[in-house]
Amino acid sequence: MEEKWQKSFPVSWDQFHRDARALAWRLSSAGPFSAVVAITRGGLVPAAIVARELGIRVVESVCVASYDYDKQGEIQVLKPVSPVIIGADKGAGVLIVDDLVDTGATAKVVREMLPKAHFATVYAKPQGRPLVDTFVTEVSQDTWIYLPWDMGLQFSPPIGDRATA
Repeated sequence: MEEKWQKSFPVSWDQFHRDARALAWRLSSAGPFSAVVAITRGGLVPAAIVARELGIRVVESVCVASYDYDKQGEIQVLKPVSPVIIGADKGAGVLIVDDLVDTGATAKVVREMLPKAHFATVYAKPQGRPLVDTFVTEVSQDTWIYLPWDMGLQFSPPIGDRATA
């Protein structure tokens, strides 16, 4: 992992579920929304939780590749949003959901597709934060967020031990 990641923020399944429900609670007064667009892959889980909590039945995905584990590379749109979802209103009434916004590179690409949509993420870092309308938790730019689907159970040394290692 690159040295720019000074801190780590591990998130359990329970915590992620609570945070995604908190996102839905914040979004409940921002709607109504006609559809949810999940940014894959990280946005699939929170989009499902938000759609359930808000009673949204139309769930679409946009497939954007930008990370190879911990290195951000060139943005590739592997599957665009359906023209039916975009509509003549450029996404008005549509909710975009992702797990996090980091540098904002992915968010910029998706925002161009749906400029009038409401963009929500569970976690936000300062560089990408201006691109989202709603988020739950802000973390520093030098923090790597370990999401539950990226982790396995194993021993973790105490923080004090890591500083001397």
